[in-house]
Amino acid sequence: MLKKQFNPRLNILFCLMLFVFISLISRLTYLQILHGAEYKRKADRNSIRLMPLVAPRGIFYDRNGVPLVTNRPGFCVSLFPISGPISDDVINRLSAILNMNPADIRKKIEQHGNSLQPIRVKNDVGPDIVTEIEERRSDLPGVIIEIQSVRNYIYNDLGVHLFGYIGEISETELQKMKAAGYKTGDIIGKFGLEKVWDKEIRGIDGGTQEEVDVTGHPVKMLAKKEPVMGNSLVLTIDAKIQEAAEKAVDDRLNYLQKKLGRVNAKAAAVVVMNPQTGEILAMVSRPAFNPNLFNGGISEKNWQTISHNPFDPMENRAIAGEYPPGSTFKIITGTAALELGKVTPEEKIFDSGHHWLIPKGNANGEALGWIDFKTALAKSDNVFFYEMGNRVGIDNLANYARMYGLGVRTGINLPGEATGLVASREYKEKVYHQPWYLSETFDAAIGQGFQLETPLQMAMVMSEVANGGHRYRPYLVSKILAPDGKVIRTFGPEETGSVQVSQRTLDIIRDGLHEVALPGGTAGDVFDGFPISLAAKTGTAENPHGQDHGLFVAYAPFDNPTIVVAVIVEQGGFGTDSAAPIAKKILEAAFHIPPKKDAAKTKLSNSTEVKD
Repeated sequence: MLKKQFNPRLNILFCLMLFVFISLISRLTYLQILHGAEYKRKADRNSIRLMPLVAPRGIFYDRNGVPLVTNRPGFCVSLFPISGPISDDVINRLSAILNMNPADIRKKIEQHGNSLQPIRVKNDVGPDIVTEIEERRSDLPGVIIEIQSVRNYIYNDLGVHLFGYIGEISETELQKMKAAGYKTGDIIGKFGLEKVWDKEIRGIDGGTQEEVDVTGHPVKMLAKKEPVMGNSLVLTIDAKIQEAAEKAVDDRLNYLQKKLGRVNAKAAAVVVMNPQTGEILAMVSRPAFNPNLFNGGISEKNWQTISHNPFDPMENRAIAGEYPPGSTFKIITGTAALELGKVTPEEKIFDSGHHWLIPKGNANGEALGWIDFKTALAKSDNVFFYEMGNRVGIDNLANYARMYGLGVRTGINLPGEATGLVASREYKEKVYHQPWYLSETFDAAIGQGFQLETPLQMAMVMSEVANGGHRYRPYLVSKILAPDGKVIRTFGPEETGSVQVSQRTLDIIRDGLHEVALPGGTAGDVFDGFPISLAAKTGTAENPHGQDHGLFVAYAPFDNPTIVVAVIVEQGGFGTDSAAPIAKKILEAAFHIPPKKDAAKTKLSNSTEVKD
């Protein structure tokens, strides 16, 4: 019988191989099963780059389909760590090229976390920066150039207070909006319609999955998802009227400053609307700014220019500016007096230049003698309306002001709308803890004292007179369009209240306003020979901080109103001189009337007739 022969060396070798095999299996299990996902991410990070493609935002069209806000391609500088964290040397070199603080770049890296997506450092850089980065590619590992959609405000500052501007989401905004899918580095609407409709117009981002080499250069496209453009907005704005309104404001401010010496006449606001629907046809606020400056982050120099302007270009005066309405408030005072039977159209009151109870009178002490209601409204006679305030009383004045919708927001879908203020004894007692005086009723009756209105509210009051007492919510968007042009939502007139007065009272008010723009009225010289019949009211509001503000409101045509215009010029002086000529230019554009040479400029400034 043969005995098996065992070789000790083979036993040792077998055990050694078994140990190595078990070790390899254990290590493989550790790497593939326990930590496989982690190491796969690290491997992908070294070989695969996820490049987001930001969706173009929806386009803004005017009511006739004219594009006002679009998009264009632009360059974005981003960081994409390939073999490890971005070094301080790279950050310092990049900050010098971009003229940024290195700490700001580090903060962006820190906020970005461990995402596989690039870290956007600066949007919409110029070709000179792109060229410099490409030339220094070897010194800037991890720095990449992306081509992204950039917002394009075609006409620069045209309609800026309507359209708004965009910018990178802030930490505070991200905390509020993260649940809605927003993330670090997102570009969002910051102001105006861009902000209000951000979710609808931002679209759905796409992206690419690329294989890259150790330097970060693409080797092969692995996958691509096309971005989906956002929905577009069709606005109620008429681009031609908007352009005409802005030019009229700029030209008149320049004229007031250089020809009439009103050096602080640098701010103004205009609202143009359809009184039958509430559609906003144009809205202007001056001074303005160019929203394209905010693309890629506004420079310190440009921001200082805007933020240090004492007339605050960022404020939308059309909805946020609160002003004494001046004589435009006489519409409300007159409504209350007529409706309550405190005066008849035929009654005449003697104007000696000053009221007989309190020494308050007309501008420059004019005395018009015996006048009736329509004449008083046409010539904007203070003494007559002081007496109307005396007869009506402050409580009734406040009630009728609120009936016209004053003292509350109109509800326009824009951020920052102010409420204005209705003068009342309750307000004074609450804020000043003082009783009400008759002299304050006189002030309130002619739109002074505590009375405050926004230009949009002034337009709304005139619209209610024009359309028979209906109050419509002002609106700016008529349609939302899908990327393929399909209408997915429409908006129309929304009545929110009414002026509960008789047709007779409104007719008397209208007749008086009609005479404002006729010979002998306060705006008669401005509209001399104007081919469209209109109703209007001039106003001059006292300003304790400088020269008086000029106001003007109007609607046309008189028999079938389709347009209302409200204008205010800060420190412009008489409304006849400052605001009415602006409204005239707007109405010429709206009704396609060829403008005539303005021979009334010097005549207006030197006229001795009653002005307001």
